[in-house]
Amino acid sequence: MAWEPIIIIEPEHLGLHQTVMEQLLAQHKTIATAESCTGGSLAAWITTLPGASQVFECGVVTYANRIKTKLLGVKPQTLEQQGAVSYDTCAQMALGLEKLSGADCNVAITGIAGPDGGTPEKPVGTVYIGLACEGKVWVVKYQLSPAGQDREQVQALARINALHMVSAYLSGEETSSFAAYREE
Repeated sequence: MAWEPIIIIEPEHLGLHQTVMEQLLAQHKTIATAESCTGGSLAAWITTLPGASQVFECGVVTYANRIKTKLLGVKPQTLEQQGAVSYDTCAQMALGLEKLSGADCNVAITGIAGPDGGTPEKPVGTVYIGLACEGKVWVVKYQLSPAGQDREQVQALARINALHMVSAYLSGEETSSFAAYREE
């Protein structure tokens, strides 16, 4: 089955953090997060589970661009030329997190949760999710703002899709629909 983004929250998505934790435990792997538009809520969601300390290395909230550069090594020219919400910024966040954390699965999220801040090129709900795992990096661009969704819904969809990507990777599902990143 081909991997598909989640754009509507269904009841089965609410336990995805448990599923991912079980996959990580079974494979003796760890996870770390670097978040911007979700403000640390992915890390918080993971750590609501008993035993999270066995798989969770760290969570970094890098809301400001200078912190993305200082902590995660995002190139200033990437931020200047493409902005904080871009494919390359997200990939560099994931790579920087991988270096910082040493975790097996490193998830980066950057986007525009709204209700303000969108542009015609990057409307509210534009979210990039990056995954750096064991030397490989993928980034997927999402549009997570169907009519009527607010900031919290965009953030929730970003969290769910991030763990959906991790679960797909850990399950050995086809990742060819993820855009592989190559650093220049």
